[in-house]
Amino acid sequence: MSATSAERDFAAKQLVESRDRLMALVRGLTAEQLDYKPAPDRWSVAENLEHVTLVEKRAYGLIQVALSQPADPSRHSGFPGGDETLIRMLRDRSHPRRGPEQIQPKGQWPHAQLFTEFETARSRTCELLANTPADLRARLSPHPLFGELDCYQWFLVLGAHCDRHCAQAEEVIASEGFPRAAAAAI
Repeated sequence: MSATSAERDFAAKQLVESRDRLMALVRGLTAEQLDYKPAPDRWSVAENLEHVTLVEKRAYGLIQVALSQPADPSRHSGFPGGDETLIRMLRDRSHPRRGPEQIQPKGQWPHAQLFTEFETARSRTCELLANTPADLRARLSPHPLFGELDCYQWFLVLGAHCDRHCAQAEEVIASEGFPRAAAAAI
């Protein structure tokens, strides 16, 4: 069963809205605010944004590879729940997860470039979704936690993953020691 027009519209909306939420949260924060960590083992707002960007770029490559393969309508996602369950699980912050080393933040971009890297990566993802005529449900790629996902689900993952880290960044901003004094933004 191919991804419907309504499903594609839903995925596109999730990608745009999650991007807008995250950028509204991080734009205007000072360097001190972006780099603040509530504890040594917690990520800063900037580290959350870097991680989301790294995941976006990695997933984009996985989706591209899957889309370059012949469609196989006999294969289906191995995720045991439906699309809504996948989104809910990704957004759920009650179960901490640690991804592979290659998607861990390392401070590789200055703040201004970090914003640009994320926006560029998300724009590419949105363009791919909008412009591919491929059957998104008939092409799969493995996810390290959720097993084989179809390409439509991968687009949902990117929107929900962004929401997850937006919530994590909101937790950092709400933490007691967060530097609240207004200063010049980046």
